[in-house]
Amino acid sequence: MARVTVEDCIDKVENRFELVLLGAHRARQVSQGAPITVDRDNDKNTVVALREIADETLSPGDLKEDLIHSLQKHVEVDEPEADLPALPQAEDAPVADALAEEAVAFDRMSEEELLAGIEGLVPPEKSDDF
Repeated sequence: MARVTVEDCIDKVENRFELVLLGAHRARQVSQGAPITVDRDNDKNTVVALREIADETLSPGDLKEDLIHSLQKHVEVDEPEADLPALPQAEDAPVADALAEEAVAFDRMSEEELLAGIEGLVPPEKSDDF
């Protein structure tokens, strides 16, 4: 019988469902060899995980962040943005209009140009790989 109950942990983690997720995640970490922060006392990994949460030897916030990180399949890396030109001031209004018109003109393509581009496409060569 487990010596720790949900009532011991519920004041540390406000949601029972979140407690289940955090406890299961921590139990998986322990089974993979993570060091435990309480005495094992011949308990199973799930009981050890709940005792760690109840004794507050691990922060529920840290466990939650670690759980989220472990579930992410694609982690975005913050890359520095390219230096953009400074926005023109009020006295530079004609320059701003020219920049905006230039950006819009870049996105425009006539129907003839589109058809000419499509006609110039060559189908890819077939290979045995696919």
